[in-house]
Amino acid sequence: MSAEATNPGAHSRRRGRPRIDLRRLGRAALLGPAGRDRLPDAIGHVADAHRAHHPEADLAILHKAYVLAESSHRGQFRKSGEPYITHPLAVTLILAELGAETTTLTASLLHDTVEDTEVTLDQVRAEFGAEVCYLVDGVTKLEKVDYGAAAEPETFRKMLVATGNDVRVMSIKLADRLHNMRTLGVMRPEKQARIAKVTRDVLIPLAERLGVQALKTELEDLVFAILHPEEYERTRALIAENATAWDALDAIAENFRTVLREAGIAAEVLIRPRHFVSVHRIRIKRGELRGTEFGRLLVLVGEDADCYGVLGELHTCFTPVISEFKDFIAAPKFNLYQSLHTAVAGPEGAVAEVLIRTHQMHKVAEAGVIALGNPYVPVEGAEPADGERADPTRPGWLSRLLDWQESTPDPDTFWSSLRAELAQDREITVFRADGGTLGLPAGASCVDAAYAQYGEEAHACIGARVNGRLATLSTVLCDGDTVHLLLAQDAASGPSPDWLDHARTPAARIAITSWIAAHPEGTKIPAAAPRRPAPVTADRPAAANAVVDLPDATVRLAGCCTPVPPDAVTGFAVRGGTVTVHREECPAVVRMKSLDREPIPVTWGDSAECRVTLIAESFGRPRLLADLTEAIAAQGAAIVSATVEPPTQQRVRHTYTLQLPDSAGLPALMRAMRDVPGVYDVSRAQHPAATS
Repeated sequence: MSAEATNPGAHSRRRGRPRIDLRRLGRAALLGPAGRDRLPDAIGHVADAHRAHHPEADLAILHKAYVLAESSHRGQFRKSGEPYITHPLAVTLILAELGAETTTLTASLLHDTVEDTEVTLDQVRAEFGAEVCYLVDGVTKLEKVDYGAAAEPETFRKMLVATGNDVRVMSIKLADRLHNMRTLGVMRPEKQARIAKVTRDVLIPLAERLGVQALKTELEDLVFAILHPEEYERTRALIAENATAWDALDAIAENFRTVLREAGIAAEVLIRPRHFVSVHRIRIKRGELRGTEFGRLLVLVGEDADCYGVLGELHTCFTPVISEFKDFIAAPKFNLYQSLHTAVAGPEGAVAEVLIRTHQMHKVAEAGVIALGNPYVPVEGAEPADGERADPTRPGWLSRLLDWQESTPDPDTFWSSLRAELAQDREITVFRADGGTLGLPAGASCVDAAYAQYGEEAHACIGARVNGRLATLSTVLCDGDTVHLLLAQDAASGPSPDWLDHARTPAARIAITSWIAAHPEGTKIPAAAPRRPAPVTADRPAAANAVVDLPDATVRLAGCCTPVPPDAVTGFAVRGGTVTVHREECPAVVRMKSLDREPIPVTWGDSAECRVTLIAESFGRPRLLADLTEAIAAQGAAIVSATVEPPTQQRVRHTYTLQLPDSAGLPALMRAMRDVPGVYDVSRAQHPAATS
């Protein structure tokens, strides 16, 4: 779900048993103390909530798990004075309300038994099966007496590895942390702050990545109240002062219902109040808030096509704010989220933000991976998967995390790297040269792509082509880019310390740091790394192979673009009666015309001989200059001048001015130069020249 609280209830049309509104309970707890009756039959409420999502669920195993949990925790109390069994019950109720399936709820009831009671994993496996045992083991903390200060990071490592095999482990952990945060007030302030910081840095980003927005937004509010009490109180007062803000949204919502009813679209229109952190962020971004900015409108429909039908009706009948439109249905977010986002102006000019989605999209938006149930239950009619179980809920970021954590035995390095990885709040997908894809955090560079694709073999990476163009390893990638990574032939090649400035993923940083530590002498500069030689020049021909209709005019081919037949060309008169000839696409032509210089028509003469300047982009290696010179000579071209720039980031730029016996041989010459190993691009020179 997006970052707001649930509908206040005025427009709810649900039938049957009144649902326990987790968001409203959390919201009430934040707004101030309120009397809450003790549940008369806690496991009965869990069963009712579970049946609301899974009417055919077998409840016998839940009752069995509850009996074991209650008897095991009997005599234990929380710091608040409540019987300990209230905690696993509350965690299970949170998951039941989000639609978790029976196995998850069973493990949730038992999640603290192995850690805090005499119950063993073998007993859990014998009575409830291997899946429940795996989930319970996944969320069981490591003993501080065994791990000392490393207990917390190593516990999270254990949970994340378990999550890699079954994401339901993290679902239970998130619900567990939510209930602990709700009851954190009995702790000392310094312990509250420590737990809140870990929740902010690790658990909230994990909830976001798994799409469990219902838990994420309430965790954000609880952390906000602990770590920023003054801003929190200011935000709470602002919400209280604008208690009538819903009137404006109510009026717009009623207009929406009328428009959609007349269009024959069955839709439910709800008001979604923003939660505290969302209001705080909007206030910082926009300053003083208007009534409609304290919430958003949610339109729920039956089918995907209806979403676009609603969008069309709203944009037709109301004034749309085009800059606010986003289509997360055609391009879902990496955390499974799908919805159309737009904003429209009401009759009196008030702007309302609108979310449009199907009921199923809404379920996934609210509960994320929890809404998908057990990812290992085969879909009816689907082909059985061969080999390892395919988990549709295991996204790219989790696979990356599991890969790099294996290379990080040090708990402190793992803990800091985990926080850095989770601090990336957006994901991009880039395409490999072989047609595969790489999932990377936003802001990732070619360095990150290299290590994501090749692992430690990326030490030999010397460059990349991005969308067909040669690029440095520091190039930042964008969503949808195609990346062809180039590896050196020399297996002894290694990364430069400069790569750390461009690496965003822990996998890349850890691999680079490890290699540098193991090779303190660094990477050797290639023996034949070229230096800038003195230009070699030949006699310039007396006349260019171009004709202008001016008596006694001297014709000169421009050095900035070195035109050759049959290029489209134009000329400009300069001092001394000389006409300089440029290719028509040369930047100098645009500059001359902007100075009101009159172009002069130019045609090519009968002579086939021509001169051209070519730029070769390559990576440094021994004998590269000799091989390029040999390739040029083999095509019958004479080198008029040559310049080789000093290498930067292992890239070398060669500039050759060449005399060709016939311009028809230019394409073959450029192909021959590109075929030289280490050369990745050859192009005609086209750089600004000084104004004549």
